[in-house]
Amino acid sequence: MHSINTIWNTLLTNRVWMTWNLFLALLPLALSLWLFDWPRSRFFRWGVVGLTGAMFVGTYLKYPSYLLNMILSVLQNIRTSYLIVAAVMTLLLMGVEILILGKNKSRSVFWWLGFVVFIAFLPNAPYVLTDIIHLIEDIRRDYSAWLITLVLIPQYLVFVGIGFQAYVLSLINLGQYMKHQGLGRFVLAAEFLIHSLCAIGIYLGRFWRFNSWDLVTQLDTVLQKMMNELFDKRPLMILAITFAVIAGLYYLLKWVTESIIIARQVKQISSFETSTPSLQE
Repeated sequence: MHSINTIWNTLLTNRVWMTWNLFLALLPLALSLWLFDWPRSRFFRWGVVGLTGAMFVGTYLKYPSYLLNMILSVLQNIRTSYLIVAAVMTLLLMGVEILILGKNKSRSVFWWLGFVVFIAFLPNAPYVLTDIIHLIEDIRRDYSAWLITLVLIPQYLVFVGIGFQAYVLSLINLGQYMKHQGLGRFVLAAEFLIHSLCAIGIYLGRFWRFNSWDLVTQLDTVLQKMMNELFDKRPLMILAITFAVIAGLYYLLKWVTESIIIARQVKQISSFETSTPSLQE
């Protein structure tokens, strides 16, 4: 019982920030299921939505006043000028789409607003890779070797794995959607652009402690900080390394994920073909 209690307390050490960061990482994946309408598995859809909600509720139950105050602070600090900028960007995207695809094939303004939110929160998914620094801090604490090896490291692996896999699935959903829209030739370019934006977002979050919602609460500060410091030698080097890590892990996990999906589809087709003759007989 003492060992079980020790393991449980160790797992709870990082529960609050891990559940919150996982909520932020899973949010774009949940949005992608609505925006891109793929895959159609109800189990997967409700699983993602349920897990995302559970992460939010877990954070809320632990620190309800802190979370409510943060939400109220964000709402109070939203500037009308920034909302106008977001609305103009949305309308410009819609206008470009109408010019390319025609009015009948264009998406609604709500879809484009959702897409803007999706892009704004997407860096939170690969951001979990940087949370490994907390593991280093935990290792320096007075934990035994077996707790670090059998409890802390697996906990971080699960946390980082879920968060980054949410990023992979989000972009796979986007790629499938683009292919269905006849834009398959732009998928690779879109992925590289998103990797670049996420590298910038991770840098803004890890080193300058900005959040996704700061784009509508202090956009001028974010832009000023980027213009003054982001293009210095050190930030550019960090951005390049971050981009390489994100892209490398993404394409590795994308290959694994798509291989699993294809294997399941082949298995389903094979089982259907083997059952068809018996039905005819």
